[in-house]
Amino acid sequence: MSTNPIGIFDSGIGGTSIWKEIHSLLPNENTIYLADSANAPYGLKTKETITQLSVKNTEYLLEQGCKLIVVACNTATTNTISTLRNSYKIPFIGIEPAIKPAALNSKTKAIGILATKGTLTSDLFYTTTSLYAHGLKVIEQVGDGLVELIEMGKLDTEDMRALLKIYLKPMLDADIDYLVLGCTHYPYLIPLFLELLPKHIKIIDSGEAVAKQTKAVLKKNNILNLHRSISKNHFYSNGNPEILKNILGKNCDVQYLNF
Repeated sequence: MSTNPIGIFDSGIGGTSIWKEIHSLLPNENTIYLADSANAPYGLKTKETITQLSVKNTEYLLEQGCKLIVVACNTATTNTISTLRNSYKIPFIGIEPAIKPAALNSKTKAIGILATKGTLTSDLFYTTTSLYAHGLKVIEQVGDGLVELIEMGKLDTEDMRALLKIYLKPMLDADIDYLVLGCTHYPYLIPLFLELLPKHIKIIDSGEAVAKQTKAVLKKNNILNLHRSISKNHFYSNGNPEILKNILGKNCDVQYLNF
């Protein structure tokens, strides 16, 4: 069981930002990454549809023998993680915006959260914000159009810059000192954020914390891979595999999967 792969799924290529953190911390672990790009973005879909897609992704990864599944999508986590945990016996790791560290460390008492509509309107997001954001000004911004551009490989483009300037303006006007990235696609925009934001604003994403939690859960369940053999990492997409390959690097094996 310990040599079985970790399964990771996302609405598209964004969850590879999580995969990179997991692979960096746990290089011996075999992984299977599933990009449901044909259905991206999840953020504008109903909770019922998001649940159906998450179940479909989970079933595929279970068929491949995965020992643990990382839901590398904020929208899927905030809408379906409880359902998945109640429906299947293997451990699930979820992703949610890193509001807590931003809230605890903010000096200006103002933080910005850039996320999808599906994340910002979820019960889990509301609960987390209520717990940690007392006395803070929280500027929530739906990142309409960002995932679509990222899925097309249009990262460093004028269209992307134009959208980001619109979305960041109310945050800058509110004097935020932390920007929380509430979508696993958004870390790929960090070079642009660094270009557009004042240097004192810190950017937080969930990748490192998720990797550490994955390791902790593997240990707790005695399924950490202690073998020193070279790991096998497989990537599947039902969209354009070339875009996923460009994000990961040409040496990664990305296969088209009709599902």
